[in-house]
Amino acid sequence: MQDTKRPDRPRYSKGAPLVPARQGDPVPESKSRRKPSRGDQAQTAAKANKPNAIWFKPVMFGLMLLGLFWIIIFYISNGAFPLPNVGNGNILIGFAIAIAGFLMTTRWRS
Repeated sequence: MQDTKRPDRPRYSKGAPLVPARQGDPVPESKSRRKPSRGDQAQTAAKANKPNAIWFKPVMFGLMLLGLFWIIIFYISNGAFPLPNVGNGNILIGFAIAIAGFLMTTRWRS
């Protein structure tokens, strides 16, 4: 029976020899992992560093500015524009448009 409470006593698994290893005994090598070839690494690096489409930056900045102008127009017109029936919901609409532009900045690669 194996004593699990004593840390100085070596643990053995089933089928393992009951002789503790001595210093200088050979240690078995672990299995090596398959390394990706150079071609695989180049393909994944090319995909990761691929720049955005040409339309991405204008749309991103356009959404941020459109949201800002939406809110400014709402305040200047005292709620008469851009959508008078929505009322103070125009502020939420303006912020939603601007936040969509700001969220696009997280995907921006130059």
